[in-house]
Amino acid sequence: MILEIDGGHTGIRFSACHFIPMHEKCSRLHGHTYIVRLRLEGEIDEESGMVMDFVVLKKKLRSMIDEMDHMILLPSRSKIVKITKSDNHLEVQSCNKRYVFPLEDVVLLDVTTTTAEEMSKLMVERLAKDIDLPKNVRSISVGLDEERGQTAWYTKVL
Repeated sequence: MILEIDGGHTGIRFSACHFIPMHEKCSRLHGHTYIVRLRLEGEIDEESGMVMDFVVLKKKLRSMIDEMDHMILLPSRSKIVKITKSDNHLEVQSCNKRYVFPLEDVVLLDVTTTTAEEMSKLMVERLAKDIDLPKNVRSISVGLDEERGQTAWYTKVL
């Protein structure tokens, strides 16, 4: 059985800006309105009649995206992007470009680059760690749309 949450219909979306170093076009600072999709695969629990409660999943997804909504997303593990913290701002250097951002406008993500692929993987790992997934759930997947028709999926088999 597959349980799916479509963020496009349930309002689980966020807007943020980022850049991808050394990419021909995406190395420029730009933004997206991301849509989050989630799939769980597992068996229906005999006692509850569910694979898992939608409410628990949607609440955690909304909590995660609230942290990134209307923020600048930066990769904390990049070997190309150098980030220096000073007082109330971050200085970011990448590919002969220098940015200075207010600390309150930035989220440092535990990724090497802020692609949809890396961010969907980060989301799955965080969900698997933070939610008490029932034993009947076999896998969890997150799809992250950068725009309609462009979705990066990551799946973790449990």
